Amino acid sequence: MAAKFKSDSHLEIAHVLFIDVVGYSKLLVNEQREVVEQLNRTVRKTPQFRKSEGAGKLIRIPVGDGMALVFFQTPEEPVQCAMKIAKALKNHPQIQLRMGIHSGPIDQVKDVNDRLNVAGAGINMAQRVMACGDAGHILLSKRVAEDLAQDKLWQPHLHELGEIEVKHGRKLGIVNLYSEEVGNPKVPEKLKGASRQPAEMPVRARWPSLIKIAALLLVCLLAAIAVIVLSRHRGTYLPSTQTLTSPAPVRETSVAGKSIAVLPFENLSRDPDNAYFADGIQDEILTRLSKIADLKVISRTSTQHYKSAPENLPEIARQLGVAHILEGRVQKSGDAVRVNVQLIKAANDSYLWADTFDRKLTDIFSVESEVAKAIADQLRVKLTGQEEQVIAAKPTDNVEAYDAYLRGLGYSLKAGAAPANYLAAQKYLREAVRLDPKFALSWALLSYVDARGYITQSLQPTLALREEARQAAETALTLQPNLGEAMLAKGFYHYACLKDYDTAVHYFEQARQFLPNSSRIPESLAYVARRRGQWDRNDSYFNEAERLDPRNVNLLFQHAISYTCLRRFPEALRKLDQVLDITPDDVDTLATKAAIAQAEGRLPRAAAILAPLHPVADDSIALETQVDQAILERRRAQIIPRLKEILANPDPALGFINGELRFWLGWAQEVAGGDAAAQESWRQARSELEPFLKEQPDNYSLIDDLALTNMGLGNKAAALRLIDQAVAAIPIDKDAKAGPAPIEILARVASRMGEPDRAIAALQKLLSIPYEGPLASNVPLTPALLRLDPMFDPLRNDPRFQKLCEEKGQ
Repeated sequence: MAAKFKSDSHLEIAHVLFIDVVGYSKLLVNEQREVVEQLNRTVRKTPQFRKSEGAGKLIRIPVGDGMALVFFQTPEEPVQCAMKIAKALKNHPQIQLRMGIHSGPIDQVKDVNDRLNVAGAGINMAQRVMACGDAGHILLSKRVAEDLAQDKLWQPHLHELGEIEVKHGRKLGIVNLYSEEVGNPKVPEKLKGASRQPAEMPVRARWPSLIKIAALLLVCLLAAIAVIVLSRHRGTYLPSTQTLTSPAPVRETSVAGKSIAVLPFENLSRDPDNAYFADGIQDEILTRLSKIADLKVISRTSTQHYKSAPENLPEIARQLGVAHILEGRVQKSGDAVRVNVQLIKAANDSYLWADTFDRKLTDIFSVESEVAKAIADQLRVKLTGQEEQVIAAKPTDNVEAYDAYLRGLGYSLKAGAAPANYLAAQKYLREAVRLDPKFALSWALLSYVDARGYITQSLQPTLALREEARQAAETALTLQPNLGEAMLAKGFYHYACLKDYDTAVHYFEQARQFLPNSSRIPESLAYVARRRGQWDRNDSYFNEAERLDPRNVNLLFQHAISYTCLRRFPEALRKLDQVLDITPDDVDTLATKAAIAQAEGRLPRAAAILAPLHPVADDSIALETQVDQAILERRRAQIIPRLKEILANPDPALGFINGELRFWLGWAQEVAGGDAAAQESWRQARSELEPFLKEQPDNYSLIDDLALTNMGLGNKAAALRLIDQAVAAIPIDKDAKAGPAPIEILARVASRMGEPDRAIAALQKLLSIPYEGPLASNVPLTPALLRLDPMFDPLRNDPRFQKLCEEKGQ
């Protein structure tokens, strides 16, 4: 179908193919009809015509002795379409065409017959380009050719012809496109007298000289005025060398006006593997902006779930709480990079400023700095001298190191705590600092990834990992003492690896001065407050972080975990639902909702949530929650063969988690009546878990797993000794969140092994405090769980236990 007419007059950038049948007027009427019918059939069969018409991104207009096709997505579309037409018409030599292509502003109008038409420089200049050619020519305006020249595949076919004066004295640069199969290599008759430029297009587009800017001043001014009234057409590809800008920076009087979100940049490179590069450029521009205290900047973790150029910008801006949106496109070919950015006022979906930057890979940092500075100017943001220096900083001179850093950055920002993402981030960040040992930003990120992996156990929490986190943070700070990311990394190391909360807070507060928009600062302070048992302060810090990063699913999930620890389940569920609004199929989030239902005694609800889930090996939370569901229901579980299947080929990256899963297999087998099978599973689990203790002596989760495994095997002394070791590794006074976990393990062991007094005392304490449970989805014990869990069956007849099983208020 054709593009729909827009009733509100406005300009938009289009890519126009103008086609003229040479000698058409000399043909007889029936010959003209045959030519038109054949041309129409040929045009309609081209992939570009069919795709754009199907998407509603094409206007077709009969003109004179031919037609005009107006595309709206990329400048390659009309060029590819022209080549397809020329190739197809080689079988119809009686039809001779000349074609011209130009990108520029057009306006959709209706003609006297009330039919859709277009007006504006875009179509007028395409006609003038076409008029310069002879039969067989495919001519491009210089502007289109410079866009194509960014891709080395086009470069051999672009042949610059020079400039020609057209209507109103304007000079127009013309480029001839031809290959061995299509096009006309001869110089057009009209251009034989024109001044000639070098025969081939350069590898990358050239910035216009000051003289050329002066010559085109009128055109630039018209384009600038057009931008003011421009309501954007989706998919628009902005000019290659001309800056679009409003006459003066936008004036915003409110604090909210100085706010921006940077949406994911579109990867226009032919190689989809270059997506990491586009993501990295987006993040680096965002990072530079986020260091401006006078500007509110939304973190990438909130924007990464949106498309590169979504249709509903005002709604997205409302969700993110910003007045402005930055969109971008990145094209990388060899060592040439093109970055196209556009600043949009979200309220009316209109351009404020746009530009295209063509650089060598070695000069990419200047683009990131220029974009950040231009946005600050447009939004009237005040920059301190220090902020100007930070924005202009160049993190490394080594292109290969920067490429490795961007790849590592991409993996570090992926949602979820999958070990594969952490390992990939480690790999590339280690490579970056190997290539450039003075790359402070990469050292800082490596430390942060290590420390976060250590405390979440997404990486095996070994002494070696902890040492690498320390060394990387200290190296980053030594290289750049005022680097906010290095301060954050040093603080996170002290928090995650040492539980040295005072020192951690010191570094976080220092980092805040240099990273005023970073949600990681209040997020990290929330984690410290939680470990200290400062639950109200924890809530406040999470709220602060969410204002900066409102759609960060990890933030929302962790906030839900805090509510779960407090047994404030309705509030936890609301946060989890926010996560599912953004990532509807997130397995861990669904499993946590099911675990809350279990804790409330609503097993049918939990079963309904878990039934559609098919977790894989590194979805241990979901797997263990499914096992727990079968145990609480006291039935034979379909999860048993699934666990056996996973453990038949264990993933080495999961480390001790494989042994933990084998413990759960034994527990499920025992509940299902398979005592012998359970004993065998537990013996194997113990043999798999014990070797990890040497390298992970402080891993309380590993110690808890071993204690429960020894309990299953009837080794009471070993189980109690391990519990004492876990308590020493994570005392409650150092960790209010996870410190009570060994006490729950003690309650379970004592219940099963004939020590009811110790079990009851432990349970009484646990039910009176908030904490993160050590099993499955980390939900703390509740009266409902005590009533359901078979592990507490030996206590069923004890009046003290029966009282604990009663809900408050009963």
